[in-house]
Amino acid sequence: MSAPESGRPTVLTDTQRKLVGFAATLLAVAVILALLVGVVAGLCQLLVFFSGVLWPLAVAGILALILRPAVDAIESRLKFRRVTAVVILYGLAAIVLTGLLFVLLPPLVDQVNELVRTLPDFWHRALAWMRAHLPGGARSFDELMSSPAVQDLGSTLSNEAQKLLGGAVSSLAAAGAGLLAVLGFFTHVLLVPFYLFFLLLMRNGDGRGLTHALGFLPPTLRDDVTFLTREFVGIVVSFFRGQLLIGGILGVFYAFGFTLAGLKFGFVLGLLMGWLNVIPYLGTLTGLATALPIALLQADGGWRLAGLVLVVMGFVQATESWVLTPRIMGKQTGLHPMAITVAIFFWGTVLGGPLGMVLAVPLTAFLVTAWRFVRKKYLPA
Repeated sequence: MSAPESGRPTVLTDTQRKLVGFAATLLAVAVILALLVGVVAGLCQLLVFFSGVLWPLAVAGILALILRPAVDAIESRLKFRRVTAVVILYGLAAIVLTGLLFVLLPPLVDQVNELVRTLPDFWHRALAWMRAHLPGGARSFDELMSSPAVQDLGSTLSNEAQKLLGGAVSSLAAAGAGLLAVLGFFTHVLLVPFYLFFLLLMRNGDGRGLTHALGFLPPTLRDDVTFLTREFVGIVVSFFRGQLLIGGILGVFYAFGFTLAGLKFGFVLGLLMGWLNVIPYLGTLTGLATALPIALLQADGGWRLAGLVLVVMGFVQATESWVLTPRIMGKQTGLHPMAITVAIFFWGTVLGGPLGMVLAVPLTAFLVTAWRFVRKKYLPA
């Protein structure tokens, strides 16, 4: 046992003291991380609990950031009051939506009705195509459908359906609960324009007046908060404004391209694919999963029509990648499409349901903004 200069013996050697110090530091880091994880988990549970209240407000906030420049332009150029400018914007939006409904709703309804009517025919065509081109797979499918287990399952489902119909009176409470849930969802949807109206009345809601509002903070901290807020708002606005515009343009391109190629329900599928491209890759995957089978199975379809559908999809995707995205989105968001896709599914799982889907991009944008801030201030090149 070593002794210090004072002559008193020590309990631990230098090496042991270092090990104890390292273990204590490691334990402190683990406790801090556990506390952070607990706080984040608690906040996520709180957000999930209040998701029905928060997601309409989040949607309204994003729309307010996108539409605020239009309200500012009406207010400044036409010399109107702020509330008048917001009312004018609502009126213009109502006129545009009404016109789109009159133009788009009839063909949408017709094609949806035709799709419902022709689903059995598509099913029989798919079975016939399978028997003609994949006889082994067709035999396996027929054996599966004729197996006792599948037939027993069908009988069980039929019996359960009859019991459900027979006990419909006893299930009214559950049906009423489901109806209330649906009505609650639509009530929250109707709250979005209400929230949006009052958010648009606010000036400098994009962070421009934040420096003056945070005058009580020290100058360095105030500048940091202002930088983070402006970067965050810029990413969110650039992403949603650009993606919505690109989605609308792609929807028109897909709809006209599929219609000219002769694809049944091409108008509906094209518009759907365009708007689904707000989530990167989702519109393309939807098109591959729906448009190609329809092109192969419709009465006048086949491989030629499937090839035309692929040509339309390739042309539209090339236009998006080489023309629309560079010109509309540029490099303002700093969010890679793959990162956005992963973020949407991640936050949708963590926060559960629509709130996670709505907040996925803002939360990811906040993390990107924080990283940019740390890199700019603490990791200079």
